[in-house]
Amino acid sequence: MTENYRIIRLPEVTRVTGICKTNIYELIKKNKFPKQINLGARSVGWVESEVKEWIQQRIADRDLI
Repeated sequence: MTENYRIIRLPEVTRVTGICKTNIYELIKKNKFPKQINLGARSVGWVESEVKEWIQQRIADRDLI
């Protein structure tokens, strides 16, 4: 069974999360945000479904309070 993966670039990640580039990379260092994948020599992206799962988890955490 194959899944369709969509790779999104940093501008879209910052747009959908509302988090700036610096904070995204800080969260990645702390293992609190999905890691980027290398697309080329100077190009990275994120798996869209992983970013959406991260957002959903933030919503779930909020609802526990």
